[in-house]
Amino acid sequence: MLSALSTFLPPLLLLLLWTPLTPTAHGHQPDEQFHEELVVRPLAGDHVNTYFQFTTRWHYGDRNNLFHTQLTPRVIAEILQTYDVKELHISLTQGLWRYESWGYPIVDATGGAELWAWFSASNLTNDAVNKQWMQLANVFSGVLCSSLNFVDNTNSIAPRHIFRPQFMHHAGENGKQFVRYATLPREIVCTENLTPWKKLLPCGSASGLATLLNSGFVHNTKYHSLGVKVRTLCDHDDDNNCIVELTQTANLVYDLKLLEQSNTDFSLRRLFGMGLNGYCELATSSRIYAQRSEQGERFQLVPPPAFNVSSIRGGHRVSYGVYDIQQQFEAAAPDATRLFNIAWIGEKSAGGGRRLAVSALNLPPLYAHRYLLGNGQKRGRIATEIRNTHYEDLPVVLLELVPWYVHAYLHTLRIRNKAQQRREYATDVNDELPFKLLHYAPGKQRELPTHLEIGFVLPAKSSAMITIEVDYLLLKWLEYPPDANHGHYIGAAVISTQLPMGRNYSALPPEAHLFKDSFNASRPSYTLTLRTEALIVSLPTPDFSMPYNVICLACTVVALAFGPIHSVATKLMIVERQTTMPRNLLRKLIHKLKSRWGSKKEEATSVQETATDEKQQQQHEEKEAEQQESVICNEQKQANM
Repeated sequence: MLSALSTFLPPLLLLLLWTPLTPTAHGHQPDEQFHEELVVRPLAGDHVNTYFQFTTRWHYGDRNNLFHTQLTPRVIAEILQTYDVKELHISLTQGLWRYESWGYPIVDATGGAELWAWFSASNLTNDAVNKQWMQLANVFSGVLCSSLNFVDNTNSIAPRHIFRPQFMHHAGENGKQFVRYATLPREIVCTENLTPWKKLLPCGSASGLATLLNSGFVHNTKYHSLGVKVRTLCDHDDDNNCIVELTQTANLVYDLKLLEQSNTDFSLRRLFGMGLNGYCELATSSRIYAQRSEQGERFQLVPPPAFNVSSIRGGHRVSYGVYDIQQQFEAAAPDATRLFNIAWIGEKSAGGGRRLAVSALNLPPLYAHRYLLGNGQKRGRIATEIRNTHYEDLPVVLLELVPWYVHAYLHTLRIRNKAQQRREYATDVNDELPFKLLHYAPGKQRELPTHLEIGFVLPAKSSAMITIEVDYLLLKWLEYPPDANHGHYIGAAVISTQLPMGRNYSALPPEAHLFKDSFNASRPSYTLTLRTEALIVSLPTPDFSMPYNVICLACTVVALAFGPIHSVATKLMIVERQTTMPRNLLRKLIHKLKSRWGSKKEEATSVQETATDEKQQQQHEEKEAEQQESVICNEQKQANM
């Protein structure tokens, strides 16, 4: 694998990929440190990006167990103690990041849930990693209250080239390294994920920058992403110098038009519904960075920042206004209860009104889109279009994870190229771009997904269209989701490259842990990872209303048949003689009168008989009374004698 990669990537890139990270010297610093940061960047199209980063670093040294922590959540320490995981990335995202308009995010993520981890230990096998991988997903499913428990072998792969480890192990650990990757594009991010995510912070949501993350103002954004990153950094020469680094991120994009803003002015109070009530008492540093260049140069900051920072990265200059929240509240009066707020005031035009014009952002050097071609529910094509707007060739690595219910054909894989001046892609086979590396692992129905990784060189000022033909499989009726007609998801493709310039690039260096570490961090090249859109395919779906109709019909028939059958089986049948009715009208009247006279006569007879019976009964009672009196008189006479 390394030989194939070395023939494709330049030697400088290999040096960057395999250069070890060095943990910072601690010396007199405490064992655990916590930093909270907020970056506010005005974007094109009246959008605002707010990026929260909470970093906890624990220098645990040579401890045998990691159960006694102060700032680091114990669940994170127990996971590192139980499993052989050295690096972990989890993201829960709702929405789509617009690279053409907003540039590159500080931390990139795909829609839904995304999870990948690095495992390393002596005598670690592939089967043991698969078992630990699923157990790890189940643990964080409970920690973040998400559906990560659905991660299994049917949606997990082991990438070969696109992900590079960012952890460091000491000299005593020279075991193999394993990586696992999975996505759940159907996952929905809601308040149930935000609340347990904030509970992992040392101060929770009681104080500090986390108080701005109100669920009512987080989930009404056009894009919001929650991230958790854990890695271990050990000095290769000193086994006792080890660090556990936990980074929690929240990336939000607000649309000022949706906030009912009459102009482009905004503030922290307007975005989050409240001002800042203070800083976390356990934090070593608490800062807010307001970007003032690019789209931020249209605004004036009120109050002015404590100081300004200018950063040059890859020939691209960016300036920030820095607010130190600890100094801000320590310098305030002791009895001050006013919430701290920062306002971005737009420049006024010559007429006195607000200038609403927004300058368009330069296109990023590389961006991509994804499409689903074809019609019908039997077969189609997955197309990924990658565009290079830079004046140099760029090496590109593409990762595709195709679920098992979509069967891909490797022999149909093509990479067509076209220059920016051309409107259509080349159809000649000789004009297609050659593969520099290729890894393909076919999927297996209901067991394994299709894993595809390709590498090629994208010429300058051109676009590449990667297409592959697929077939849609017929699922069993129990394998369909509750909303079957909504469709089935294909996760986003992951694209990685090396940029020779830092335009629109704001990610942190691999060895950095704070946002300020990205200032003036110029490199010969910058590792860029971006995601495309997720796809929805319409598989052959049966009519699930038919069982409902059958059940309703069967229940109706049973209900209609049960009543008569029950009556026939339980009631006593008595047949009465019916008198014949004359047909002549005169005879009918005579018959009716006779019947009435007969009924009256019967009533009189019954009354007379009743009176006779009562008279006889009365006479019988009087006779019995006389007999009793005579008996009593006889007894008295005998007593006198």
